[in-house]
Amino acid sequence: MKSQLNTNFSRRNFLKTSVLAGGGMLIGFNFLTACKKEVAMPVDVASLNFNDFNAFIKISDEGYVTIFSPNPEIGQGVKTAMPMIIAEELDADWSKVTVAQGALDTKNFTRQVAGGSQSIRSSWDALRQTGATAKQMLVNAAAAKWNVDASTLKTSKGIITNANGDQLGYGEVVKEAALLEVPENVKLKEIEDFTIIGKDAINVDIDEIITGKPLFGLDYKAEGMAIAVVLRPPAFGQKLVDFDATKAKAVNGVSEVIKFGDKIAVLATSTWAAMKGKKALTANYKDDHPESTENHDKILTDILDGKKFETRREDGNIKQAFATADKVIERTYHSPFLPHNCLEPMNFYADVTADKVHLVGPIQTPQWTVSRVAQLLEREPETIHCEMTRMGGGFGRRLYGDFALEAAEISSLAKKPIKVVFTREDDMTAGTYRPAIKYRIKASLKDGKVTGYYLKEAGINGNMYGAIANFFPAGCIPNFKVDTANYNSNITTGAWRAPYTNFLAFAEQSFFDELATELNIDAIQLRLDLLQNVKSSTDDKIEYSGQRMEDTIKLVREKGNWGNTQEGVFQGFSAYYSHNTHVAEIADIVLKDGFPVVKKVTVAVDCGILVNPTGARNQVEGGVLDGIGHAMYADFSFKDGKPAHKNFDTYRLIRMQETPKVEVYFIENNLSPTGLGEPGLPPAGGAVANAINVALNKRLYSQPFLNELKKSSVLG
Repeated sequence: MKSQLNTNFSRRNFLKTSVLAGGGMLIGFNFLTACKKEVAMPVDVASLNFNDFNAFIKISDEGYVTIFSPNPEIGQGVKTAMPMIIAEELDADWSKVTVAQGALDTKNFTRQVAGGSQSIRSSWDALRQTGATAKQMLVNAAAAKWNVDASTLKTSKGIITNANGDQLGYGEVVKEAALLEVPENVKLKEIEDFTIIGKDAINVDIDEIITGKPLFGLDYKAEGMAIAVVLRPPAFGQKLVDFDATKAKAVNGVSEVIKFGDKIAVLATSTWAAMKGKKALTANYKDDHPESTENHDKILTDILDGKKFETRREDGNIKQAFATADKVIERTYHSPFLPHNCLEPMNFYADVTADKVHLVGPIQTPQWTVSRVAQLLEREPETIHCEMTRMGGGFGRRLYGDFALEAAEISSLAKKPIKVVFTREDDMTAGTYRPAIKYRIKASLKDGKVTGYYLKEAGINGNMYGAIANFFPAGCIPNFKVDTANYNSNITTGAWRAPYTNFLAFAEQSFFDELATELNIDAIQLRLDLLQNVKSSTDDKIEYSGQRMEDTIKLVREKGNWGNTQEGVFQGFSAYYSHNTHVAEIADIVLKDGFPVVKKVTVAVDCGILVNPTGARNQVEGGVLDGIGHAMYADFSFKDGKPAHKNFDTYRLIRMQETPKVEVYFIENNLSPTGLGEPGLPPAGGAVANAINVALNKRLYSQPFLNELKKSSVLG
């Protein structure tokens, strides 16, 4: 089993320094590739080139440290946590550290992306190495000044102290340090010596956020910029036949109407004028194979009933296990499409000229987006400069960059800088959605044991990927098989927070609850018993740790007071491994007028070392609430290619008074950090569904739960 990510890089080549013309020292570093030998370091901050280095650290003559954080910030906290790692090894005074968002490095940085909960995990070693190397250069400069051995010096909060008690601030030696050779074999701090990592830190953008300072893509403005609002085909599968823009052009403020593909852009001097212009457009479309949710439901069922599958994992002999079983249990689970509903609707700025392309906006995949814009406009990627703003939510929606491509194409046609702005209706109806999925799970029971497990997945436009088929219960059951198949739809789908596992975890954890009932064993004990089987596994495809999952489950069992609740409180349990993190949850629900109300969720998490506990708790709490809300209430469907909902007046989200108390407990260890932006979500639906079964004696097999409870007449 493997649980750690190994990062290999050359210390000699990953970092360069320069003396700034205005004073201070500049350190440029690359995470996963070597610095190019011919690249010279800039001598002023205004000329930082993120095509040469992934990120920069500036140490001023006064000892203030500015860290240019490279990864997109979508609320997951990396703009705070990543600099904390550098500052820890640098031994900086955190109160003197400021953080700025870096622009895109399209050449060197292979993971300047927000997705998959991997930002901290993938850069942990390199960030520590960067801070430690920079500190050693400062120490070496101080040692030369004092003419002493560098090993006799100590550092703390940006101050270097020698054996006599003499002190030098970092700012006092930056000029000398910048001229030294980059040292080899620097020593990293011991985990127990951390003073910044593991301590609560306030989000570095919090003041700007709460005072409404411009940070987000919607805040961005440029001279001469027009606002573009786009009319897209109202149904997936429709093609534009013709349109009339006469009334739209008569709207005060509208400057231009441009057709591109099957879309029509209205350009105006303000967002309001552009929206009014869009409403004044008339357009005719023709249908091309419009799809409906009713059809999808039948198609996915037919796939599960068929025989055309791709096998993702197979252990033992599943057929023999079912043939010799005392009992076979089979269940089918169904999830709907879901929109992402980011608080900040999609938007992007583009200025396309003959010489260059300038892009600015909230994007989770800047490098991929630049490459697609280059292909669209037939430009060299090097001529495209992309700047990232803070994002008002992502959840996977901003991975795809379709809005950035729209902006680039419109700007190219209009020959002026423009910003594409989605209305809330655009945001909810233009895609990209979590795909609808069906799972069919079958298990064989013999002599009180689970002897066989067969999971089939039927998805829209794709299937589970990577190591998901090797997550629990792989390795725990001797006869095991995972098959997948998909249907290609013209409804655009994509990653949605914790892709595939956001629903797979509910299906599997609900199923195991049924198995526990059938075997007359405590639901938690069944998981613990199964995990003993994977502890001795040598299968390197299995990423999760049986021991770490067992410890996590035992912690939540203790903290959640499992089985010892007050009368009228009903509990459900769920545990899941995803994004290299082990999570277990217990949901407490009560019945209010016969309706299940989630009062509390207790969560145990093993994510390795906590960089910023405050940020970590926020991520877990948000994931749990997101998981509960969508599992309980969210439904999204299509009829003749048209989305059933356009705004929050009909689309149901969890409401403030419906959010439960979430108590989060972390396993303490010294293992490298793992993902946190997504792992809290997958177990939430299963924990609530299992609690509802205890309260109402009703098993749930589809989401949202509210619809299924009403259909079964459990609720009026």
